[in-house]
Amino acid sequence: MCLLARHVTSAHTQRHCRLFRWVTLAGAPGTSQVRTVGDMMCRMKMEAVLNCSQHEKPCGLLLQYGTAGFRTKAEHLDHVMYRMGLLAVLRSKKTKSVIGVMVTASHNPEEDNGVKLVDPMGEMLAQEWEVYATNLANAEQHELQAVLNDIIQKESISLQQEASVAIGRDTRPSSENLAYAVIDGVTALNSKYHDYGLVTTPQLHYIVCCCNTEGGYGTPTLEGYYNKLSSAFNSLVKQAHDQGDKNKCLSVDGANGIGALKLKEMEKYLQSTFSIQLYNDGSGGKLNHLCGADYVKVQQKPPKGVEIKSGERCCSFDGDADRIVYYYNDSVGCFHLLDGDKIATLISTFIKELLVKVDLSLKMAVVQTAYANGSSTRYLEEVMKVPVYCTKTGVKHLHHKAQEFDIGVYFEANGHGTVLFSKTAGEQIRHLANMEQNDEKKTAANMLLNTVDLINQTVGDAISDMLVIEAILSIKGFTVQKWDEIYTDLPNRQLKVKVADRRVIDTTDAERRTVKPPGLQDKIDDLVKKYSMSRSFVRPSGTEDVVRVYAEADTQENADRLAHEVSLAVFHIAGGVGEEPKPL
Repeated sequence: MCLLARHVTSAHTQRHCRLFRWVTLAGAPGTSQVRTVGDMMCRMKMEAVLNCSQHEKPCGLLLQYGTAGFRTKAEHLDHVMYRMGLLAVLRSKKTKSVIGVMVTASHNPEEDNGVKLVDPMGEMLAQEWEVYATNLANAEQHELQAVLNDIIQKESISLQQEASVAIGRDTRPSSENLAYAVIDGVTALNSKYHDYGLVTTPQLHYIVCCCNTEGGYGTPTLEGYYNKLSSAFNSLVKQAHDQGDKNKCLSVDGANGIGALKLKEMEKYLQSTFSIQLYNDGSGGKLNHLCGADYVKVQQKPPKGVEIKSGERCCSFDGDADRIVYYYNDSVGCFHLLDGDKIATLISTFIKELLVKVDLSLKMAVVQTAYANGSSTRYLEEVMKVPVYCTKTGVKHLHHKAQEFDIGVYFEANGHGTVLFSKTAGEQIRHLANMEQNDEKKTAANMLLNTVDLINQTVGDAISDMLVIEAILSIKGFTVQKWDEIYTDLPNRQLKVKVADRRVIDTTDAERRTVKPPGLQDKIDDLVKKYSMSRSFVRPSGTEDVVRVYAEADTQENADRLAHEVSLAVFHIAGGVGEEPKPL
């Protein structure tokens, strides 16, 4: 475990409560005595953990920890941050590892904020601990002691165990003070922390993984991150075809967020193999406003402030730089989006070709959700002969499935994704790169090894993914148009239907088929049969009483018709409210 020092400025010390007084916790039923100093440490907490008035919970406010952690208006999050500082300490004691806390609301509006915890290997918080996070955040002040005791007892946590927490934040105006609240929670339990300040979410995930692998994954600093990725990228592009200057310029929309700031810092580490034109760099515009990966994906148009020349590559990060999408305008000004499906296909095709060159037999698969375009699935399975698996929506489901393979590639359509290499795969690739005598195979093995090092395997990372894509395009001599032409997306349409209670919808088969209410799936099946190359599915929203409808078909007109007809079926069978869905 890397040593994390406690940093508390004098101003912070004066502004925030100092928490040192200990009181007895209730022990097992019928007992209350404290036997030793060690037992007291295990059975006691600081009185101020419960009574610090600066971090009291507003009455009645309820939040739920999900894949994205907690997100809401920034002014409602002070008590949540403080309590997540407490939870991070308990998680660190339980795992005997460094735990990360990232203050961000990703692609949400600037006025929002949020927080998510990072587990020891840089992965998202274990699902069973999401329940603890929700219970802790929602506990009224008088319930806090019981909730903390419950976590400690259920997880058999020793409070004598040391804890270390790594803290990062994005560029939102509210993030600095909310990070201070996290620090108060950590120091309340007398634990160590390192405040890394302004970092992207993937950078904090990287740092946590490095800390807990004793440097095996890399050096746990921003400089270590930049050096690792740039070294791999610079080595990869040395294998590129000579394309002159025509393929070298990339326009990047930084969403006015942390990704823009960190890309600027990284530029000096990259050899002048291509130039970056950075837009929405945070110097003027508002975070995620009319820009960023989510805006481009949802609106299907370029972000504000980006000058797009015909045929020129462009990409957009989201607010915390864990998503990326590419796009371009063709010669007649038509906008083309290359989303997570296109990215997954490009990367998996590249890796598969290298595996064939080095004659390395590894189990490789691509993991998608039901929202992946059917053309991408068919291309991977039928042309590249790469198995494709489907999981429920949510990056934690894709990540978990990808871990089952030697090489698991996963991307959601929104551009969040990465590639996982098993320990066995990494060792075999490294051995080949070091020992192979055949020049062609050795070159391919080194390219594989550099690809492994360039990819941030802990989580989706816009900067890392961008560099992987740029290296592949350069090596293959692809323009963005040629990449786009690998396969043609089937026309599709997404709609939503308001219902009285979204819980009436129950799904199976990775959310591709409904089991409730009765008759709905049969109706969807009948409608799909009317159109060529078509499919459709419905799933309940996780946050509001709406049902999301997805349909694709051979033409946009047919996709729109199918989506509308399925929406009508949902409205009539699943308890729709308001106006009946109208044709598009």
